[in-house]
Amino acid sequence: MTPVLVLVGPPGAGKTTIGRLVAERLGVPFRDTDADVVQQVGKPIAEVFIDDGEEHFRALEKTAVAAALASHEGVLSLGGGAVLDADTRVLLRGQQTVLLDVDLASAAGRVGMNRDRPVLALNPRAQLKRLLDARMPLYLEVAGHVVDTSRKPPRQVVDEVLGLLQSVP
Repeated sequence: MTPVLVLVGPPGAGKTTIGRLVAERLGVPFRDTDADVVQQVGKPIAEVFIDDGEEHFRALEKTAVAAALASHEGVLSLGGGAVLDADTRVLLRGQQTVLLDVDLASAAGRVGMNRDRPVLALNPRAQLKRLLDARMPLYLEVAGHVVDTSRKPPRQVVDEVLGLLQSVP
C-alpha cells in the first residue's frame, strides 16, 4: 500500500487545499498528517509547541508520517516541516511526491498572522523567508516534481498536479 500522491511544501503553499481537490478529482481519500497529530493528541499543533516543545511535535509528526506512508492509498499532505527528519526523507524515496512551491509574498498573504502556525508566530514574514530558504533543498531532495502555486487559482494548480500524475509511466 502506498499513497497515490504525497504533497510537500512550505506553509501557505496550499498542500491541504490542493490535496483535498486532487483527491476529490481522483476519487481517492485525502489525509493530512498534521490533522493526524491533532487527532492523536487532542489539541492544536500550536498548543503542542507551547506545552511540549517543537522537538516533541516533530517526534509525533515523524510517527504520523511513517504510519500514513505505510497505510494510506489516497492523496497525502505532509506538514511543512516533515522533511526536516532524515528518516522521513528516506521513506519518501520512491513515493510519487510533488513539491507545492510558493513565493514569499504569496505565502505571507495566505499564512497572514495565523496563530495556528507556531513556527511563524514572531515576525511571520521573516520566519517564513528563513523557513523557505532552509527547507527548500530538503523539499527538492524528496520531490520528483515541483508545481508553483504562487498567484494561481487552486483549479489551475490541481490541473498541473494531475497532469504530472498522468505523465508518470
